[in-house]
Amino acid sequence: MAKKKNLDFVVDQFVVYPAHGVGKIVDIIEQEVAGIIMELYNISFEKDKMTLKVPTNKAIAHGLRSLAGADIVARCMTTLKGRARVKRAMWSRRAQEYEQKINSGDLISIAEVVRDLHRNDDQREQSYSERQLYEAALERLTREVAAVKAVDEMQAQSEINEVLVARVVPVPAAAVPPTPAA
Repeated sequence: MAKKKNLDFVVDQFVVYPAHGVGKIVDIIEQEVAGIIMELYNISFEKDKMTLKVPTNKAIAHGLRSLAGADIVARCMTTLKGRARVKRAMWSRRAQEYEQKINSGDLISIAEVVRDLHRNDDQREQSYSERQLYEAALERLTREVAAVKAVDEMQAQSEINEVLVARVVPVPAAAVPPTPAA
């Protein structure tokens, strides 16, 4: 029974699992589960010191995907340059939406969370839960950008920070002090 199987991913390929971010397929194994022999992707998440086994026939349905392309990364950088869009809803509702975006695995959505929760030095400080969500989104974004561009995470983090700091935040007219008449 040596038939060729049609697999979506291969060993040593970087993939994105929505709830955990970027991982690497280290092996494709067969394992008996509840009396049924299943073929599984063995995915390693090095940074989290975690491995995940995903059935090969259900991988796409579970949201497993290849790394984003360079065009998607470029769109993420454009998203980061944009103005933060913070809704006036209660924080618990916004936090829930941010969490869903982070766990969606969609790189553009994750970039939106980073953009919306980023604070410059001159802005008010973040609450603990805001900071937790921001750091989770930033870490997911950084890891995928680093993997796509084949650079280390520090370099990807620095590139993202440059974009965030460089964006122009308009100052409201009321905040500009009047110039004294000469």
